[in-house]
Amino acid sequence: MSSNTLVQDTWTEAGRHLRIIPRNIELLIFATIQPIMFVVLFAYVFGGEIQVPGFDDYDQYLMPGIFAQSLVFGSTFTSVGLAEDMSKGLIDRLRSLPMSRAAVLIGRTVSDLLRNIFTFLVMLVIAVLIGFRFEGSIVDALVATGLLLLFSFALSWVQAAIGLSVSSVEVANSAGFIWMFPMTFVSSAFVDTRTMPGWLQGIADVNPFTIVTNTARALYNGQPAGNDLWWSVLWSIGLIAVFAGLSIRKFNRSTAA
Repeated sequence: MSSNTLVQDTWTEAGRHLRIIPRNIELLIFATIQPIMFVVLFAYVFGGEIQVPGFDDYDQYLMPGIFAQSLVFGSTFTSVGLAEDMSKGLIDRLRSLPMSRAAVLIGRTVSDLLRNIFTFLVMLVIAVLIGFRFEGSIVDALVATGLLLLFSFALSWVQAAIGLSVSSVEVANSAGFIWMFPMTFVSSAFVDTRTMPGWLQGIADVNPFTIVTNTARALYNGQPAGNDLWWSVLWSIGLIAVFAGLSIRKFNRSTAA
């Protein structure tokens, strides 16, 4: 199958998922309200109590972590969506069509990436309203945002593997979220890892979520990102390579006649 066909099939499948959003008011509300709640609650609940060395304003430290957390949480749409399609028999119908099987999964993850871009824009507007500012260059801000979106796209492939491995939408929802809470909270998203117990700090510092968040935070605040920039890219590419391959193989096996 040619690359043009793969691209066309991918966009057709992505469009199918995107057209559902305006007709699903609950989904639209969740995608809009949740990031607003994260930004406002964390900023005002923790903003007056936490001091981070090197940051005069806690919002400048916090907001990149909130951006990262919300985008990561947004990747759960992939596991839930795939589990729902499988439970309704849509996956088998798509399999019967003359289209690329890989496009079914790529289209799903691309549509969720576009949904996450919308989520980020909502969060950004609210963050700016409460005082967050880009203190680095526009290029730095674009690179930081691109890294966050790339990481969320990588985790969508992790979620795709989960969605294809579970037996129901309910299980997909639980399995997709349960590992995200320790990943996002045992990190530098909300506090400096140096305030954690030694053994926990070691875990937090090697957490890829910490590395990506630190990189975005440095770039948004006009600080040097160092090697974290390249580690962020490598983590994202590595996760995509591993879990895209696993997901596509799982998809082919689960839909085999």
